[in-house]
Amino acid sequence: MKKNRGRTGRRRRRKRLQSFMDGVNCSHKLEYITLKKWLKDRGFEDSNLRPAEFWDTGRGLMTTKALQAGELVISLPEKCLLTTGTVLTSCLGEYIKKWKPPVSPLIALCTFLIAEKHAGEKSLWKPYLDVLPKTYTCPVCLEQDVVSLLPEPLRKKAQEQRTVVRELYVSSKAFFSSLQPLFVENTEALFNYSALEWAWCTINTRTVYMKHSQKACFSLEPDVYALAPYLDLLNHSPNVQVEAAFNEQTKRYEIRTDSQCKKYEEVFICYGPHDNQRLLLEYGFVAVDNPHSSVYVSSDTLLRYFPPLDSQRNAKLSILKDHDFLENLTFGWDGPSWRLLTALKLLSLGEDEFTCWKRALLGDVISARNEERALNVAENICLFLIEETQQALLQISQLKRDKENLKTNLALVEILRLEELKILQKSAEILCNLETAT
Repeated sequence: MKKNRGRTGRRRRRKRLQSFMDGVNCSHKLEYITLKKWLKDRGFEDSNLRPAEFWDTGRGLMTTKALQAGELVISLPEKCLLTTGTVLTSCLGEYIKKWKPPVSPLIALCTFLIAEKHAGEKSLWKPYLDVLPKTYTCPVCLEQDVVSLLPEPLRKKAQEQRTVVRELYVSSKAFFSSLQPLFVENTEALFNYSALEWAWCTINTRTVYMKHSQKACFSLEPDVYALAPYLDLLNHSPNVQVEAAFNEQTKRYEIRTDSQCKKYEEVFICYGPHDNQRLLLEYGFVAVDNPHSSVYVSSDTLLRYFPPLDSQRNAKLSILKDHDFLENLTFGWDGPSWRLLTALKLLSLGEDEFTCWKRALLGDVISARNEERALNVAENICLFLIEETQQALLQISQLKRDKENLKTNLALVEILRLEELKILQKSAEILCNLETAT
């Protein structure tokens, strides 16, 4: 009997070891035990999800039972959600209600996060705050050396994002000062730029969509945020589909999966059909082999292949601008997008073909010469972007050797660039075949 129990025990250990090969169960860690107890006190029933560390996605949730399509993955009671309603019932509420002009729902949430983080042990939300990331990898937080190595369209958006957060900070300083009676410390030191940046990233990367009724004490910006403890440990995959919404009947935020998931596998949700540039900008990560990914062609890159002496150049540009054909021009896994080829066909129209520009915008074939020229320019742009991407990868490699402190963030940009290189190489191959066929 003993011998048999020993064999069974070994089998169990082997099975458990096999189970956690892809992800290491972290539910024994104090911060997760505390969080689960805190959630249970607020009505959250223990589910089949366990916190785990995965080698490719980092921290996430694994399931302890196989999940079928249509099954409820997680159901979080309203009491567990952090919303502007939570903020208004806190000591910040009376200050927000009397402040003019009204603060935005976003600033109210940022202020609450900063104040609660500062409160430490006294915060009712401490178990949740303790598992939030200490730092983020969104471009707004990255060093300029790293931002400069992003693809040009993303670099531009990153600078815009930084400006938005900086302006948000400057415009909120007077409101932060009004909170001085609540704190012993100087509010200027407490509500500094890096504190706001952390709070802004927490909300931008982790909130779920939940529409709230408009409150007079807030500005007119949409109040659609809810921070969802534990649920926000679920990572994104572009290859799954889920239904996620607040259920008005059960008063819970619920997620149902449309995909199957094996026992002990990581459970994924989908944040939306976003390309990698959008994922990095908004969430601070990149998805490998993302089917939605694209490489963007800036208008500057587009125009370098068309002679400035073309007498109709300005007219062509004007048409493209008026019909919104200078934005979202891309290369994807299936080659140049229809929008990119259409813009190139219009720019490639000969003097004798210019009157056909409306037909070109509709995607009609104007002439064999026009088709050939557009494909040729598409290939040249693709090869230029390949060279530019390879150059950026060399710079990243060099910087990783020289600047140890930037290694993690540089590795993230490197993954983005490598993914884009795969797309561009695939597009070059497709264009080569198209040209041969033409």
